[in-house]
Amino acid sequence: MKRVMSRDSRFFILVAAGVALVVGGCSHNHGRKVTEQERRTGLAFLSTASRGPAALHAFLEDFPKGADLHVHLSGAVYAETFLKDAAEDGLCADKVALKLAKPPCVGKQLVAVKELLGKMTPEDQDLYDRLVDGFSMRSFVATPSFSGHDEFFSTFARFGLLNKSHEGEWVDEVASRAAAQNQQYLELMETPPFGHAAQVAHAIGWIPDMAKMRQALLDKGVLDEVGVDRDDVKAAEAGRRELEHCGAGQATTGQATAACGVQTRYIYQVLRGFAPEQVFAQTLLGFETVKASMDAKDGLWVGINFVMPEDGFISMRDYELQMKMVEYLHSLYPQVHISLHAGELALGLVPPEGLRFHIREAVEMGHAERIGHGVDVMYEDHPGQLLKELADRHVMVEINLSSNEGILGVEGDEHPFPLYMAAHVPVALSTDDEGVSRIELTHEYTRAALDYHLTYQDMKRLARTGMEHNFLPGDSLWAKPDKFEEVNAACRGEELGGAKPSDGCKRFLDGSEKAAAQWEQERRFREFESRY
Repeated sequence: MKRVMSRDSRFFILVAAGVALVVGGCSHNHGRKVTEQERRTGLAFLSTASRGPAALHAFLEDFPKGADLHVHLSGAVYAETFLKDAAEDGLCADKVALKLAKPPCVGKQLVAVKELLGKMTPEDQDLYDRLVDGFSMRSFVATPSFSGHDEFFSTFARFGLLNKSHEGEWVDEVASRAAAQNQQYLELMETPPFGHAAQVAHAIGWIPDMAKMRQALLDKGVLDEVGVDRDDVKAAEAGRRELEHCGAGQATTGQATAACGVQTRYIYQVLRGFAPEQVFAQTLLGFETVKASMDAKDGLWVGINFVMPEDGFISMRDYELQMKMVEYLHSLYPQVHISLHAGELALGLVPPEGLRFHIREAVEMGHAERIGHGVDVMYEDHPGQLLKELADRHVMVEINLSSNEGILGVEGDEHPFPLYMAAHVPVALSTDDEGVSRIELTHEYTRAALDYHLTYQDMKRLARTGMEHNFLPGDSLWAKPDKFEEVNAACRGEELGGAKPSDGCKRFLDGSEKAAAQWEQERRFREFESRY
């Protein structure tokens, strides 16, 4: 059962926080003085919040959210797009299993998706609606034998037959949605081809000595797919930019879309639910692919992550072994960034013993710079100590509120989000799988604001934290990690986000993609707050 305060109670707390903000002249942002524009915007935020979620969503839609750092590309696309693409691919729809199937579309159970979309009778509309429901969490009601967790992870197999040639369109959809919400940066998790690496691994079998295992894979040409994997996202980016009219000269003719301004980078997904030899081979391929992309400075692959349900049998059985794999490969490829799904678990989903160590091992063995979900943190051994370690190491936690409710049933005061904030662990909001969850990032900001009584300054801190912990190369705009009061010496005393930074500041920004993106976020904050 959802346990959150009534709207009146939430508003009372928000008003109290707002009065403290206005009277005290300082925010919760560690003593940094609040500007007059921030003060006015904060009051507008409070007034709007009093009118409910819909009004606050409208207010926050153009709030500069910066980054979404936890996005699975296949889960971010809405079902309606997948059905359109299925028609183009000549696929069938299974009326009973509510999934895509290969042609021929014969028999009572299969219908051609193109035919379905073409005639759309009332009966066809009913099937279309059930397919959208089957591809997402829309209209889902849990039963004793089929939970939200089961539905969520089942959706991916239902649309999994789609051709990867649509990836450019999918990236465009996600980037366009981001642009409409004043987001400027996305890190998209994607699984590129690894079939050759898997075949080689199965032929070799698991060798416990990881150095020998790596050498055996290299000797068998496991790296032959590095070029293929780099080309995979290059093709997606090219297709996306063509759809958005981002080419040279199109901006001056007015053809370019707002989505062109959204930066996209890619996180290499490793499938953790397979045999150790395959997981190691794919992880090695991932590290090599990211390293090659970084060496070439093509700005596409920036990090690695492990995916698939964390409560799966192999995921649980081999968790520590997989962290040792990452630890070993990190020692060879220290420049490759690491963000790991850890703690996407809840009491009862697995035995209590399974809740005690995943986040800690992801950080201490897996060298994770960011943690995805981190929901079970208070069930880990010595949780207070772990929270302090996360704060001291500046390990950011990617918070996915709607996803955690849908998959784990964890929400409201059962979610550790406020505990992370209270412990000064850096946190940022993200969507996880916005297409499957039928949400977008503005929804997550609205939800966080109302359920956890956040102030406008809290919202800015969340947005800045996301940009602080992205995997773009270069130094941060801020002088100290996760301290948003003092900027780097090169730009100290400048108008943040100003159109004409000094020569020294401009040189610094030109030499750091991260700082340049943060400077742009500050420009957007100034523009947004100038309206109030």
